[in-house]
Amino acid sequence: MNLFDVYPLYNITPVKALDCTITDEKGVEYLDLYGGHGVISIGHTQPDYVAKLKNQLDNIGFYSNAIQNPLQVELAEKLGKLSGLEDYTLFLCSSGAEANENALKLASFHNNKSRVIAFDNSFHGRTSAAVAVTDNKKIVAPINAQQIVTFLPLNNIELVENELKKGDVSSVIIEGIQGVGGLDQGTTEFFQALEKLCEAYDAVLILDEVQSGYGRSGKFFAHQHHNIKADIICLAKGMGNGFPIGGILISPKFTASYGLLGTTFGGNHLACAAGIAVLDVIESQKLMDNVNDVYAYFLEAIKQVPEVIQVKGRGLMLGVEFDFDVSTLRKKMIIDKHIFTGNANNKNLLRILPPLTIKKEAIDTFIITLKETLSELK
Repeated sequence: MNLFDVYPLYNITPVKALDCTITDEKGVEYLDLYGGHGVISIGHTQPDYVAKLKNQLDNIGFYSNAIQNPLQVELAEKLGKLSGLEDYTLFLCSSGAEANENALKLASFHNNKSRVIAFDNSFHGRTSAAVAVTDNKKIVAPINAQQIVTFLPLNNIELVENELKKGDVSSVIIEGIQGVGGLDQGTTEFFQALEKLCEAYDAVLILDEVQSGYGRSGKFFAHQHHNIKADIICLAKGMGNGFPIGGILISPKFTASYGLLGTTFGGNHLACAAGIAVLDVIESQKLMDNVNDVYAYFLEAIKQVPEVIQVKGRGLMLGVEFDFDVSTLRKKMIIDKHIFTGNANNKNLLRILPPLTIKKEAIDTFIITLKETLSELK
């Protein structure tokens, strides 16, 4: 049997990883400035994280949500404390797409409406409703397209209000910072107006923080830079540092009932152990402080590269934009220079999503290598 061929693959086979370094089967080391789509939050094979998972596996790895699991309670308490949202409740699942599915479903249950407002260049996942609210027709199958979704440009609040006035909008879903779309984000004015309008028109405000959450922006959630509160916040990626885990934080306005939401693997013992370890390391190592320090350093250092038009995003969720397609540049940096970066729908953008443990020395290495590579390509 062969694998279903849906991924274009680089001819690189990682066999080991430590913090921000990946080693392939030939012993070649790569600087990881992409973290596997921003999944690696506290560094590859972080010792406390590894020990926590090994210890949990020695005891119990999985049982269903039909029994007591104190690890879920511990994870919820620590997440509430670190995020500053202790009055919210937590529903655990296994991925970002699943988190967004449950958020959209819960919103629809709440107000008995179905239409969703999403935004141009958004990405929310590849499952049924999550892909329907993703702005990429190539990955939306006819069965997904049955969802009623209105796509609007970011930062045009008048268009949003015009749609909300129609009275049939269940939810507005928006990324704290757009990921795949190219690191665009709403302004503070836009986010604050969006919060007020959703309240006024009985629409649920869903913040997709799957990639922009967990300290990556320099605050625990990117939308917290705008001093707003969302009704539902969607989590995954950095939540487990590579272990599949997702969840939604649910504001007090929602009432739970048995059977309303459900999952087989969400909140299992191993996943919770991974999630607790991540929060412990973020707190003990003050990783959000590191994010802000390295971000400021990056913004200064990148000025050494005159070809860069602008840096988009915030914290360690960044897009370095040029006035040309960066596909060749990115490939050369991976294959020849051994530095991983990411791409986006914006073909002129290098996406930077390193572990939150990244040091300034690694930024220096990136800047030097970027300058060398650009010179060689000329």
